[in-house]
Amino acid sequence: MIVAEPEAAPTAASGVVGVGTRSATLRAVYMIWYRDVLKYWRDRVRLIASLAQPLLFLLVFGLGLSSSLRGAGGGFGGTGGSGSLNYVQFVFPGVVAMAVLFTAIFSAMSIVWDREFGFLKEILVAPVDRSAVAVGKALGGATQAMLQGCVMLVFAPLVGVHLTLLSVVELVPLLFVLAFALSSLGVAVASRMRSMQGFQVVMNFMLLPIFFLSGALFPLSGLPGWMTVLTRLDPVAYGVAPLRHAVLGGAGVPAAVAARVGDVSLFGRTVPTPLEVVMLLLFGVAALAVAIRGFRIPD
Repeated sequence: MIVAEPEAAPTAASGVVGVGTRSATLRAVYMIWYRDVLKYWRDRVRLIASLAQPLLFLLVFGLGLSSSLRGAGGGFGGTGGSGSLNYVQFVFPGVVAMAVLFTAIFSAMSIVWDREFGFLKEILVAPVDRSAVAVGKALGGATQAMLQGCVMLVFAPLVGVHLTLLSVVELVPLLFVLAFALSSLGVAVASRMRSMQGFQVVMNFMLLPIFFLSGALFPLSGLPGWMTVLTRLDPVAYGVAPLRHAVLGGAGVPAAVAARVGDVSLFGRTVPTPLEVVMLLLFGVAALAVAIRGFRIPD
């Protein structure tokens, strides 16, 4: 007589396997994140060199244009004291966002590098979900970019931008949300790239329009219609605006002045800061989903 095996045993076994796979995937996410952050921390030359371009923009556009506008008697004017707004105060959050943007996007270059040298193939054949690569790389790039943005805050007093402890505490999570959205975008692009040259061409094509249309260097009000549409489609614009509110609030700039030069409006209504953060998070999650799908498609 043949006795049938109970059906519960395979189910329980598959449940144990499922839990083991999820645990391995979480460990893989942590290891990929830790590897990227450790490489970034040990490469001090890269950290210092990546500050050169944002500082150049801050000095040239901030101090240079601020002097020109003050001399012309128009633009932002002011002396930078309490209750006034000068161009350096206005542009500083945009330069911080620029540091986050470039670090987050180019951190995804390590994916193409790892693919060319075989490290990525070893991860993809491991008994973990391929989503671990996308999530780990996105979180690693976001951490690097957030740290880069925090380093830029150190230069605020040197250019006459006064930050309070409360404004710094408010800025750090905003920097991470922006960094996560941009890092996920970079990972989504890198997930389907096969050469370093191709990735660099695509990124260079995307980076400058994303940066210049974000409102980092000029207010997003009073623009031509076609440019207004493009600025509202730029995800970085919804990251620069909250950063600017936090910086200008800490500098003592009146809320009405900060709103006039820093707000983003949609359909005639100002987008509140919490909604801007939610929009950035949704964009980051959507880009991360594209990245996960890119890694799951066979090469």
